Amino acid sequence: MTTEPRLLSGCFCCDRDTTTAGTLSRRNLLAGGFAALGLGAAAARPARAQTTARTRIDLHHHYLAPVQREALLKERGGLPAWSVQRSLDDMDRSGTATAVVSAVQPGVWFGEVEPARKLAREVNDYGARLVSDHKGRFGLFAAIPLPDPEGSLTEIAYALDTLHADGIGLFTSYRDKYLGDPAFTPVLEELNRRKAVVYVHPVVPACCGNLIKGIPPAVIEFATDTTRTITSLIFGAAGSAFRFPDIRWIWSHSGGTLPFLAGRLVRLALERKDARMPDGPLPLLRKYNYEIAQGNTAGQLAALMKMVSVSQVLFGTDFPYRDGTEAVEGLDAYGFSAADRLAIDRGNAIKLMPNIKA
Repeated sequence: MTTEPRLLSGCFCCDRDTTTAGTLSRRNLLAGGFAALGLGAAAARPARAQTTARTRIDLHHHYLAPVQREALLKERGGLPAWSVQRSLDDMDRSGTATAVVSAVQPGVWFGEVEPARKLAREVNDYGARLVSDHKGRFGLFAAIPLPDPEGSLTEIAYALDTLHADGIGLFTSYRDKYLGDPAFTPVLEELNRRKAVVYVHPVVPACCGNLIKGIPPAVIEFATDTTRTITSLIFGAAGSAFRFPDIRWIWSHSGGTLPFLAGRLVRLALERKDARMPDGPLPLLRKYNYEIAQGNTAGQLAALMKMVSVSQVLFGTDFPYRDGTEAVEGLDAYGFSAADRLAIDRGNAIKLMPNIKA
């Protein structure tokens, strides 16, 4: 008797028990089983009628190329339920015109250089075909094989110059290295030269898996890893936030825990008397962009809006781990003005990436 690949609660990199799809435990189901099935909140409530007015631009929307699916099953097991049609259906329900897709975590790196380079190329080619086959519905944040700088530089050139990707997708950490690590300086230098849009998604960091029994690391560590990598850019030895000011960063989940911990970064800059930050780190943080997938509760949005202006806030859904209507409902409940809502839903994305044809 064969079993289906095991499905994980929240994401495939966050759970290490041996539950299979055929024996999904009640504990896992209650602790996020709907997300484990790749359906997010959509499975917990009836599907809505299709939204006819598609105006939104989703900056946090994952895709799973067949070649990446094979690699993930081989390397780790477990993966989200994704297909092109699932994406399109969810986009229609949430009124999304265009989703700029990025590869599911943990991307294309599994420890070997040549396989990672090959996988990045094939994942990006598939993403480019997705864009061309569905005109106006998709954009692409291309994958690169970090922590391999040479391969990453080659793939950046291919993705941006040949495939005309809308930007580059990175992760918050790679093994024990965060984006501010000097090892990544050549890659950030090139992204800065190109004034590239760089979308960053968190992963479970090397330091902090399985800390609380029964709680998937993504519940806490995803949001915290975003804060760690931003801090590494600002306070790290490489000084990346200051050396590469033209990278146009997009941070996931309303900045994770950053809005809540910003005061601690202000204090750290004050204690260090860093001449590069005469006004502290807040001007840097206010320059970055933040999408609101899984960061759209009243408290999360209130904290974010105290840190940045509405011009830095972008719509995102985290499909297929969440459905798009969750993000829409969160924004609805917060009560943005009509003008601010239009900016978040699409205007800010178009300013950041004018080539998006939504």
